[in-house]
Amino acid sequence: MKAGLVWLLVSVLAGCFSPPGGDRDRHGCLGSGGYQWCPRVAECVRSWELAEERGFEATPEAFQAWCTAETSDGAR
Repeated sequence: MKAGLVWLLVSVLAGCFSPPGGDRDRHGCLGSGGYQWCPRVAECVRSWELAEERGFEATPEAFQAWCTAETSDGAR
């Protein structure tokens, strides 16, 4: 009886947790790893790393503006 109750509790609790990597968005970016989709480079990036690499301020607003801006050839 005790073994059955323990098994039931373990099963219920195990169903409450998301598996590692279970927080991917529709583009496959792993949010818990700090990754966000950037349409301009068409890949998952970390905003602060992209800001340092491309020379813009490391703020959510600057990231959004840079990633959604069109390039000089008209492409995003």
